[in-house]
Amino acid sequence: MFSDSRLQDYVAVILGVFAALSPLWLDTNDAAMWSLIVLGVLVALSGLAQIVRPSMAAIDYAMGVFGVLLFLSPWVMDFTAYNGASWTAWIVGVLTVVVAVAALPVMNARMHGGGLATHH
Repeated sequence: MFSDSRLQDYVAVILGVFAALSPLWLDTNDAAMWSLIVLGVLVALSGLAQIVRPSMAAIDYAMGVFGVLLFLSPWVMDFTAYNGASWTAWIVGVLTVVVAVAALPVMNARMHGGGLATHH
């Protein structure tokens, strides 16, 4: 069950938990608070899902989408005036995308010396 877990999946869980809990110590409005909580929980859950089922590449793509949404949320949800919440969303969003890209099967194959596998 946990035999093929990768470091980036644990990093995603940490990033998601950090984002979800950050309204506890950051000055936010309702839009910032719920954006950070919901997207943070989704990032953490996608990391947990990858820990349990590392072969499900779709979760890596979903994680990347959640990271992009988190990055865009200060503008879309109009909370750029809240610097701490905005910077948290931007930084955690970018890091989540980086983690998701690093977790993609093609990237893993390249990083571990393998090429693109052909299906027989």
